Amino acid sequence: MSLKRFLLLIVPVLTVFELVHPARLQAQGLTLGKYENDFLAIGVGGRALGMGSAYTSVANDVTAGYWNPAGLSRIKYPEIMLMHDQRYADAVSYNYGAGAMSLSKTETVGLSVIVLNVSGIPNTQGAGVDANGNPIPPTDIYSGGLSRLDYSKITFFSATDVAVIGSYARRASDNFSYGANVKFIRRSLGSAYGTGIGFDVGALYTPFRNFNLGANLQNATTTVLAWTTGTTEVAPPTLATGASYTLDIGPAAVTPALDLLFNADNMGASSTVHLGPLSADVRGGVEVSYKNVIAVRAGYDEVKQFTVGAGINLPKLEIDYSFARFAYSGSLGDTHRISLELVLENDN
Repeated sequence: MSLKRFLLLIVPVLTVFELVHPARLQAQGLTLGKYENDFLAIGVGGRALGMGSAYTSVANDVTAGYWNPAGLSRIKYPEIMLMHDQRYADAVSYNYGAGAMSLSKTETVGLSVIVLNVSGIPNTQGAGVDANGNPIPPTDIYSGGLSRLDYSKITFFSATDVAVIGSYARRASDNFSYGANVKFIRRSLGSAYGTGIGFDVGALYTPFRNFNLGANLQNATTTVLAWTTGTTEVAPPTLATGASYTLDIGPAAVTPALDLLFNADNMGASSTVHLGPLSADVRGGVEVSYKNVIAVRAGYDEVKQFTVGAGINLPKLEIDYSFARFAYSGSLGDTHRISLELVLENDN
């Protein structure tokens, strides 16, 4: 597989971006969800998150089903991973579980589940009263009639986002692999819920030893989420490209990695570079490991937060930890992530 053919895999992305232009979607009666399915952008795995999520070209374990499905072709034995994350002063619970196994020397399959939950959200609709204690319609609270809230009428609800991702990867040659995901999404907000399906395609290319190039086109055909409220939202494609190189220094290894992200979600000034609805961001990281047993990591991701992490690789078990502090944390607190990866290695 030549580099030219590898690059040709991502050229059609510009055409896809044009298809999700806001004006074109509006003509079809669809809504471009600016933060649609944003829970899928949080990231998984203590190793990847410690490196600032610059993992598109590094992914070679079970988490590749999330970062770049093509990377699943590089696992040798069945793997299972679990991760838990509490963020924003423990208001948000984020959980991830995944498994992957080889079907043959060239084919690998995987299954990932992501669940994000926020509970105890107060619903103040219908709890507003005027100066005389009489209830007022929710539509009148901004007209000057609202005096206070009747706390006895406040109810609570929860929001839950779930994604189930099925992955397939194939090793086409010694230096080139490709893969694809199918994603089933279910989001609920109180009594309303939305369902959708999406697809990702990825590629991983090693032009020479220890140097990797990766690409992952998420929401390749756009992901449509239909809500019971009658709203239909579209998640635009996101293209992640990455490069990494592993430098062996005696018993140690240093792996710097860099990712470039291209979006069509009209993020504007919140992104590093933007032009109309298109935007681009950078994330980078580095890992230093010793005898493939212990590792330390650092990175900077696309949401402008610094990350650090560490890991220990025991026989059949890898434990990874990452820490992130938000650039505008205020009272949101810090984020600690820990993941456990079990390798069901064949001892024969």
